[in-house]
This record gives sequence, C-alpha cells and structure tokens, in this order.
Amino acid sequence: MTFSARFLAILIGAVWLLLQSFSVQAALPGTIGDGQPLPSLAPMLDEVIPAVVNIATQGRVRTQNPLMEDPFFRRFFNMPNMPQERRATSAGSGVIVDAVAGYVLTNAHVVRNAEQIEVTLNDGRTLEAELVGFDAEVDLAVLKVPAEGLTQMPVADSSTLRVGDFVVAIGNPFSLGHTVTSGIVSALGRTGLRMDGYENYIQTDASINPGNSGGALVNLRGELVGINTAIIAPAGGNVGIGFAIPTEMTSNIMAQLIQHGEVRRGSLGVNIQDLTAELAEAFGVDKEQRGVVITHVLEDSAAEDAGLTAGDVVVAADGRPVRRVADLRNKVGLSPVGDKVVLTVVRDGKQREITAVIRETTMTTSDGGVLSKYLQGASIRNLRQGELIHADTGVLVEDVEAGSPAARAGIRPGDVIINANRQDVADLDQLKAAVPDKDAAILLRLNRNGGMFFVVIR
Repeated sequence: MTFSARFLAILIGAVWLLLQSFSVQAALPGTIGDGQPLPSLAPMLDEVIPAVVNIATQGRVRTQNPLMEDPFFRRFFNMPNMPQERRATSAGSGVIVDAVAGYVLTNAHVVRNAEQIEVTLNDGRTLEAELVGFDAEVDLAVLKVPAEGLTQMPVADSSTLRVGDFVVAIGNPFSLGHTVTSGIVSALGRTGLRMDGYENYIQTDASINPGNSGGALVNLRGELVGINTAIIAPAGGNVGIGFAIPTEMTSNIMAQLIQHGEVRRGSLGVNIQDLTAELAEAFGVDKEQRGVVITHVLEDSAAEDAGLTAGDVVVAADGRPVRRVADLRNKVGLSPVGDKVVLTVVRDGKQREITAVIRETTMTTSDGGVLSKYLQGASIRNLRQGELIHADTGVLVEDVEAGSPAARAGIRPGDVIINANRQDVADLDQLKAAVPDKDAAILLRLNRNGGMFFVVIR
C-alpha cells in the first residue's frame, strides 16, 4: 500500500470515530462526556419566570405641536384653548415582589400616562391593575393586582454585586412575551443618563430591548437585583449596554409609594461639589481621598442644625463611601423625611462624624413660607434696593439646592422673578398672591443678568 493510500485510510478511520462520538452525544442529550447533566439556568428560571409579568397600557398623551402651544396661533385661527391629545398604547414588563398583597414593581415611564393597565401572567391570566403610585425621578412605579395564585420574586441586596457577576434579564421585548437573556454586570454606579432624577444604575450586557422596561434583572440564585429601565441603542436595538435600577434604591421608593402614594423627598440643605486633588490639598485631605466638598449651607436647614459648615469634606454616609456628588445626593434624596444620616466629614484635617436629620424639601421664602411644590429647593427673598445693577424690582432667588425640583426646572441662584402667572411681582407678598395654589403649574418671567425670558414649570 502506498503512503498516500495508507494516509487516506487513516483519515477515513479518524472521521468515522469522530462521527461515532457525535452519535453517542446525540443519544445522550443534556449530558457531558462523563454522563453528568449539562449546566443550565432552566431550574432557576422555572422558579422565577412566573413572577415576571407583561404590562399593556392604554391612555392619552399630549401631541407635540409647537404651533398649538402658541396662544397667538390659536387665537388667530379661532382654535380651542385646550391640550391636543391622542390615544396611545404601550407595552412593558413588571415584577411581582409581594404575592400576598399583589404588588408589582415596574418603571414609571411604562404606566404614568395610562388610563387602563392590564397585567398578563406567565400562566396566561390577564388582570386589571391599579396604579398605587409612581416616582418619575427614579423611574419606578408600583401596581396592585388581585392577589390570587401569584408567585413573587425574592429580592437581594444589590450593594453586594460586583463587576463580573452573572445576571439574567427577563421581560417582554417587542411584545414577544416572556424572554430570557443572560450576561454579566458590566459596571456599577452609572450616572449621567438623564438630565434629572436620581441615578445609580447597574450596567449589564444581558440583552435589554424596548418592552423590557420594568422587567427583572436577577442573579444566579434567582433573586431580584435590579429593574431593567434603559438602553443605549444608537442603531435602534440592543448593542450590549443596558441599565437597571438597583434594588437598594427600589426598596425605599416602593415602601414610600405604598405608604403615601408618592415619594416625600428629603433635603439636607447644602450645595456640594466633587473633591478634586487641588481642593483635597487645600482642605488638608489625602490626595487619594474621594469625597464631596460642602460649598454652602442654607440657613435654618438640616445641615445647619447638625453643625455642618462650608469647607467640610463628606467622605461617607452611614458608613458607605461618598465618592462623588451623585452618591450624597442619592443618599439624601432617597431617605425618608425624618431619617437620621451619619455623615463622616473631614474638617481641618481631622475626621469626625456628624448626624443630620433629613427634612422635607420645600421652596421657602425669607419668612419661612412655602410657595410651590414645583419649586422645592429654592430659597427666595425680596430684592434690596440697589442690590443688583440689572434689576431694581422683583424677588431674588438666593439659592437653589443641587438636584432639587427648582434646579431641574432651570432656576438658578441670582435669578429675579419679575412676573408670575401674568402678574407683575415686586415683592414676596405679590408673588404669594400670584401663586395661590402650591400644586398648580407656574408661568414665571425671569430676569437673568439683564436678559428676560418666560419659563413654564409643571
């Protein structure tokens, strides 16, 4: 036999043995070479999938037509002065977190404009849901459904997550129904996705798509660690960058929504900025130390009562590191009014602990009054004669607490309110008269460094 013939015979024999091994594997599905079962997430998913629901909503939303927003256009064409609306439907996901009471956790943007909400369970049942409350600033909502034969998902402490941990996303992408994807925790503490609100996202490469909003992000023990809420999708679909609200945030928000129907956000009464290397050196702090610097303490605030002063460097809150502005802002903003927060601060190079009691955030006047819930966090007073070159009348916005509703509305320290709800304002008494309802939207005309403009706050 020639060498070529001998080589061909050996090759054919090797191929035959390989095919035989494939046939053996095909005869033993779900096993590895030694007969042991293949690793699978199926047993865990069998337990948790019944706790994930599909959500369908119907409601009305305002049409975005700038011409219809123009009062001159409406008057010229004799059009009714009423909001232009259209019917809208949407789909999302939710997680049953209390089977006894029938509470379902989801995203606020899934249900906030809904007139009718239907929850479809994994077993095919469709239930009418009641909106208990929502918090747009964290993008969470709580629904309530009839508590019959429900399965709830256990909730884990998301603060124990580490980058690299395996996670599974479960939801209703593109209205396909229950869908499972897997990945890892790509990053923790992500911020900057929204212009406002409270952020501390878990980033994951588990595929999250439209319709997954409000669904579950679970660990390999089948415990809820986050509520899927957002994606970065430059091409319109998943690119491996998704975000979930961690359960360390959802638990507090859910408790307040169930108790009050809303979140009663707290205030410390400080302005802060990130600690830089230059500031660390100036304040006698180790250059490697992360933290935030208090730049201003509002009068008659929780911070003033606690003894905090400008120049204090906050490095921890309730024993957890404060590395940036968002950390302290989240801690305070998510703490119920009346909670005590122990702040670890560095003052004059020495570390100390200061306890502050969180107060309700309000828009306060110089005499302690409250004007509007939409301007919470702003401190205002009468403008003194000759105080500003560009303004001689009006009400001065003396300070605006970072992250407050007033700050998110675009109000800045130094703004002068000269007109409210089409009434000229020369002092606090006239402003109070022009804003009789603290729960109503406000039309303000502001003087900002000599420039005049209107702003609607709702």
